[in-house]
Amino acid sequence: MSIEAVDTRARGLRPRRQADAIGLRGAIRRLDWVLLGAFAATVTYGLWAIDGITMHDVGGSAMPRQALYAFAGGVLFIAVLFVLIAGAATRGSKRWVDVGFFTFQPSEFGKVLFVLVLAGFLAERSRSMSSARAPLAAIGYGLAPIFLVFLQPDIGTALVYTSALAAVLFVAGVRWWHLAALAAATALTALSVLWFLPSAGVNVLKPYQAERLTGWTHPNDDPRGATYNLRQSITAVGAGGLRGRGVLGATQTRLNYLPEHATDFAFASLAEERGFFGASILLLLYLLIVWRALKIVTVARDIYSAIVAGGIAFMFMFQVFVNAAMTMGTAPITGIPLPFVSVGGSSMITNFLAIGVLEAIYLRRPVRRRG
Repeated sequence: MSIEAVDTRARGLRPRRQADAIGLRGAIRRLDWVLLGAFAATVTYGLWAIDGITMHDVGGSAMPRQALYAFAGGVLFIAVLFVLIAGAATRGSKRWVDVGFFTFQPSEFGKVLFVLVLAGFLAERSRSMSSARAPLAAIGYGLAPIFLVFLQPDIGTALVYTSALAAVLFVAGVRWWHLAALAAATALTALSVLWFLPSAGVNVLKPYQAERLTGWTHPNDDPRGATYNLRQSITAVGAGGLRGRGVLGATQTRLNYLPEHATDFAFASLAEERGFFGASILLLLYLLIVWRALKIVTVARDIYSAIVAGGIAFMFMFQVFVNAAMTMGTAPITGIPLPFVSVGGSSMITNFLAIGVLEAIYLRRPVRRRG
């Protein structure tokens, strides 16, 4: 069994070779152990951080609950690999295990599905990427879920979907001028939502969403109101210094001056408790995961797998960058969770699924024959 190759002539991809079926022992040997180690270290570090961040919250530490979510994610991670080894592929798609025993956020799980579907669409049309028809069709399909998520309203997740759309188009080989046109259209849409339409009396954003944006551009305005969260977050990050204030000394987090310190502002809480060194360790672990994900793009068996790996890599990097940046005031507050650190079951399990897909793609890479 193998993932179908769509176009082996794509630049940067290796020709497809027929390989023998992979057994359990062969699969274990072929795993990306660097990615797996970085992944395990990040999850462990995240659980440790969550324990310190939520230790003094009402109800106690959220770490045991997050550990259960991590366990559920681990089961799904193994299931992804098992399906790849034992299942049958049809036009680059797989049947996935249905997890229905807990309440989840559909838009979180939709992130990986969004990449998988668009990658399949673009892979089947890889030979027509030079024309505008295939990219425009992919954009049309992608805008539907992006618009639905935006209407929830959830601007943060909508931005993650948009970043994934841009990534899959790039890896699929869309022409540069097409990407430039897409970027220009995105900028025009943003300007319309933020300035042009409001000046005409049409308010697309909710009042609190508009306040977040104006608070980002004017962080010193209304420090007790619209910009309170941002000011407290910046204070928490700066208070951590090099080595941090520890769990007991992190007053911004422990005394709940920093709202949503276990979710949206988990990075700020980590920076306050563990300082620059502690935050840097987490960012380096993230960097290692992204590096291995990009490596998987270059060794993927076919263009479908390469597009999926590229989409997941950029989507993961985008979430880390925006979450960390918004806690320091260099990006607007959007509510994007910090992977493996923000408290929440849907985000945790979705990231497990994403890493499982990456490992599955690496596992099915072409075999180098000796001799």
